[in-house]
Amino acid sequence: MKNQLLTITAAFALLATAAFADDFKNEPGFKSLYNGKDLSGWGYRDNAFKPSETFDAKAEASDGRYSAKPGILTVNPHVEGKARFRQLYTVQEFPKNFHLKLEFRAAVNADSGIYVRKPQLQCRDYLVAGPYKELKKYKAQDWNEIEVIVKDGVARCTCNGEVLEAALKLPDTGPIGLEADRGTMEYRRIRIKELK
Repeated sequence: MKNQLLTITAAFALLATAAFADDFKNEPGFKSLYNGKDLSGWGYRDNAFKPSETFDAKAEASDGRYSAKPGILTVNPHVEGKARFRQLYTVQEFPKNFHLKLEFRAAVNADSGIYVRKPQLQCRDYLVAGPYKELKKYKAQDWNEIEVIVKDGVARCTCNGEVLEAALKLPDTGPIGLEADRGTMEYRRIRIKELK
């Protein structure tokens, strides 16, 4: 009986999570960069920063570092004997001004990053792994929102409204990327809006 109750509770939790992910609607003008079910539109880039491997209709990257779960793009922990650092990028590049929004949840001491055209914005379990250890609104092991507003080659980056980088300099164009380094990171609601 106890096992049946646990199974039923777990099933309800899964349904609630799926329903929550499905209920989210983009704000007007925003388009999703992650479809919530597979890694379509994402891939790896070579040393010349050109697309080298894409994962359209695949639930997992070829090396297992990234996987698609309902509504969540997961950065999986490093496995001994495989490459520790990986970067997953959008196939599409973004030469115009834009507003990027996404949510992330970091495991304890997890270390990742968000690439904006190519430069990296650190995305981690900030209070433990830094570099932004003084954040007041960061929610450890819970969902946090990153916003990046790019205008004329400069990005203003915030976490839950607190400034991470006021003027991150960017190249003229490039993709959006996510880094795999240490621990589990989850991303959801990855969306972008072109600005004038």
